Amino acid sequence: MQRKAYVPGIAALLAALLAGCTGGSGSKGTSADPKPGDISVNTPAAQPGKYRTLPEACAAVSHDTLDSLLPGIREITDQDRRDTAYEGQATLTYDTDRRVGCGWKVESTDATDHLSVDFERVVSYDNAVSDDSRAQDIYATEETAANLPEASASATPSGSGSTTATPSATPSTSASTSASASASSTSSASASTSAGPSETPADLQPRKLSGLGDEAFLNDKLNSGSSTAQQRTVTVVFRTSNVIVRIEYAEQPAASTGTPDSKEMQDKARNLAHKLVDRFNG
Repeated sequence: MQRKAYVPGIAALLAALLAGCTGGSGSKGTSADPKPGDISVNTPAAQPGKYRTLPEACAAVSHDTLDSLLPGIREITDQDRRDTAYEGQATLTYDTDRRVGCGWKVESTDATDHLSVDFERVVSYDNAVSDDSRAQDIYATEETAANLPEASASATPSGSGSTTATPSATPSTSASTSASASASSTSSASASTSAGPSETPADLQPRKLSGLGDEAFLNDKLNSGSSTAQQRTVTVVFRTSNVIVRIEYAEQPAASTGTPDSKEMQDKARNLAHKLVDRFNG
């Protein structure tokens, strides 16, 4: 009778031991499974950008370059006012380690000129994305927003309509056609100055630029605004490694009938852009 009393106790002990073994084997199996966070720990961080600092924007443009872009500076006779014009005005930014800028505005007898430069150092806070890749994304967004016309092989520098019409014309017809064309062109010389993009030479249209940093584009807009004088604004944006540089150069003639020269302004803006690239690379 006493041996029967001990059987339930032994059975309970065996059940407890069996449960302990089962739980031990289960915990050992779960500890062998990889954790989701363990994969990212071994992933190497993306390369940091080439540039860790930015130059002082107002000192980045030389006096000689400012004289070319802002002719009104040379007309200022007072030395203190001229020095102030050279200094420019720094753009308000909240983190000068990441973004700086400067602007100039000078009036002359012929026109009012505006110039601004903006330097942005891009930093990626994603370990899987490099600073350069993040800068490429920002630059690509700005280039898309500029809505540059697509370069096509069919677009020719001069009008292709007149060249296709002459082969089928008779000598007398072509002579009269050319005479009337020359007459109409001379009578509408001022209108052609402010012609639309379709009549703008291909090498002066908004476009991508080669040989300027890692990638670059130029935009050129002519706006009449509220006055009859037309203001032209030329923008050059380029990227070098993880820095994006933006140049905006605008001119509005003093005369109501004046139109700023596109080629001259583009050449000046591009010249400044190349000097800034050299400043970063130097």
